[in-house]
Amino acid sequence: MDLPDEPWVRAASNGFLWVEHAAYVALGTLIALSALLALVSSAMALWQAVSAWSAEHGILRIIDRLLFALMLVEILHTVRASMRSGGLTCEPFLVVGLIASIRRVLVITLQSSESTTQTGQSGISEAAQKLFQDSMMELGVLAVLIIVMVVAIYILHKARARPVD
Repeated sequence: MDLPDEPWVRAASNGFLWVEHAAYVALGTLIALSALLALVSSAMALWQAVSAWSAEHGILRIIDRLLFALMLVEILHTVRASMRSGGLTCEPFLVVGLIASIRRVLVITLQSSESTTQTGQSGISEAAQKLFQDSMMELGVLAVLIIVMVVAIYILHKARARPVD
């Protein structure tokens, strides 16, 4: 549908476009600053892990923070691409979802590892068993979700590579 060629319609359209771009710039700036803070936090955690030599749990926390920073960078890429093209593409959101799912798998693994280490030889309580069962169910759902997102990304790549008739 074409807009009427009246000056007030063009002015309103240009005004809305300016507001949209200003919002993208503000959003991009905040996401970029957050990504930088997450990266600095990861570097500090790495330094603490190296200085204390507590690699067992430090590594998973560092990877968790780095994956969070990677998610922010991917979202920033999406904002930049949206600003350039004027439309949204679904592939960057799938990548962010994939990273978030993998990050959650790592967190669940860390929590399960810590809870089994704390129970030790005294046996497993009912609460620990419930936590384990819930964790396994969540890991199963995340595994299916990860597979679905990988297949969706693969299909998008194939569709984009195929020439249009």
